[in-house]
Amino acid sequence: MRKTLTALSSAIISVGLLSTPAAAELDKLDLKVVGTWGNLSNWKINEGPFWNETIPKASGGRITANAVPQTDVGIKGFEVVRMMKIGVFDVAHGVVGYIAGEDPIAEGVDLAGVIQNWDDAKASMDAYRPIIAKQFEETYGSKLMALYPFPSQMLWCNADVNSAEDLVGKKVRVYTTSMGDLIEGLGATSVTIAFAEVVPALEKKVVDCGITGTMPAYQAKWWQIANHAYLMKVGYTATFAAINLGTWNKMSDETKAFFEKQYAEFEASSWAKTMAEDEMGIICNTGVGGTCTEGEPGGMKKVEPSAADDAKRKQVLENVVLKRWAERCAEKFGEKCIDDWNATIGKIAGVTAPKP
Repeated sequence: MRKTLTALSSAIISVGLLSTPAAAELDKLDLKVVGTWGNLSNWKINEGPFWNETIPKASGGRITANAVPQTDVGIKGFEVVRMMKIGVFDVAHGVVGYIAGEDPIAEGVDLAGVIQNWDDAKASMDAYRPIIAKQFEETYGSKLMALYPFPSQMLWCNADVNSAEDLVGKKVRVYTTSMGDLIEGLGATSVTIAFAEVVPALEKKVVDCGITGTMPAYQAKWWQIANHAYLMKVGYTATFAAINLGTWNKMSDETKAFFEKQYAEFEASSWAKTMAEDEMGIICNTGVGGTCTEGEPGGMKKVEPSAADDAKRKQVLENVVLKRWAERCAEKFGEKCIDDWNATIGKIAGVTAPKP
């Protein structure tokens, strides 16, 4: 993690030194922008300030935005990219996993159970960027501008879950197809529930556990209901920023260069901030390991996966998650998508998706 943070700090400095077009050369724009969840850090400290402060200031007031989180406009994660494609929004920030059900290529950027540390998370998204950028252009009519994470995804349970074996027979909230594959491979039942509905679902035992990021679990107050933090790393929630191609193609070259520079800085900063708060999310949910800087700490039992648990994860990854994903991808796009994944993320993670 220290290695990646150092690299990101250098990246922020480097992109800051790039030349920026003079404000007078920029197009005069007022863009319609949708972000992620308004109660979570990515909107609060990354997306919201970027559109409400950074872009207007850096453009000398020539580029402004009506920027709102998806929670303020009442749309769901899977609707974000569709609404950008038809021009309801000029710019969208959203979680790639929410379009995974209909797009196995996009799904490949963050398959459940593959990546287990921050260095590999950053390297894998960078390596896969050209593949997913092409998919965004051809399928969603948009220009990919950034890929950045949420905190690492783990399991938060209102049940005694002290090992992978304890997940057998449990009902677990997931939000991507491959998460469902991982959970089912571990012997549990996957349940798709909107993020805002997880707390009452945990309380009423509609589900026994839910998957989300470390700090999002705290900010959404899962700690008030859940009692076990089972820290198996499920993923890093690849999050995109994209501009509708109709909007992008109307921009001058100077304005395009402006956005490319601003988004390079945004991406580097978002990675650094999210990584820095990842461990704090665990501290705040469990009250273990330090002082919660965000408010009252929760009292979840902190459960680290054992060597046996990790071996089980690897077994399910290879025999269920990668196998099912490869079948979905090959059926829709042909075997090249499997080759592309193996040559990028698979190479970094040291695993191979099999051909059907």
